[in-house]
Parts: sequence; C-alpha cells; structure tokens
Amino acid sequence: MPTKDPKLSRAGVSGYNKPKRTPNHPKKSHVVVAKEGDKTKTIRFGQQGVSGSPRRKGESAADKKRRASFKARHGKNIAKGKMSAAYWADKSKW
Repeated sequence: MPTKDPKLSRAGVSGYNKPKRTPNHPKKSHVVVAKEGDKTKTIRFGQQGVSGSPRRKGESAADKKRRASFKARHGKNIAKGKMSAAYWADKSKW
C-alpha cells in the first residue's frame, strides 16, 4: 500500500483536488491540496462565516447578480486554474 502524502494528512483531506470545509479555522472556510502535474500546494480559501451563492432552482435575482459580481471581480484569478484560491472558491462556494 502506498504511503499517504504528508500534505494530505496535514491538511486533513481525503485526496488531491478535493476541497474540505474547515469550520474551526479562524479565517478560511475551506482547504484543498491542489495538484497539477507533479506540483502540489495546500490552499486555504473562502472567508469564514460568509456564504457563497451556488446556482439553484428558483434563486433570486440578487443571488444571480451576487454570483456574477464575484466571477467578474475574480475572473482573472479564476482563470489561473487549480493552483489559485479563486478557482476553488468559484468551484465550491459560487
């Protein structure tokens, strides 16, 4: 059986590119160990206590605008891919 990467066990996630909620972290709401090729990076993202606005049936116009504003404001960083916090925030919270 292969040994588990120390970054995975330290972050407490089940695998690479699998975001996990961190309710007891003072500042950040989620953590992920991002892996792209042979590079790995532990990324903490999302403001603690602030909910995102994932798409759902029957959502309000305000929620739609809020999500669009987030994506417009962080679009450049989201486009950087898996090694950026904005990418993971967009994927899991928005």
